Amino acid sequence: MARHKADVADDNFEIYASYHGTGDGRYVGGLKVVRKADRKILFPFDGAPEIGPYATADEARRAAIDYGREIVAADRASPEK
Repeated sequence: MARHKADVADDNFEIYASYHGTGDGRYVGGLKVVRKADRKILFPFDGAPEIGPYATADEARRAAIDYGREIVAADRASPEK
């Protein structure tokens, strides 16, 4: 299995962003956020919201990165176990 390079990474977190098309020609962001210290996946989680839809693939991917940054900021402020 190929390993993808993180779109955003620092000493504590990795954010992987992608997108996929919907049946109606729009795009939904894909996201994986990992806390490096314990390799805990912070996103996606059960009941996680859908990111989008957006008109373009680039918008969906950028929205996923932005949402990933929000998750990182929230975890830094109040780390979940």
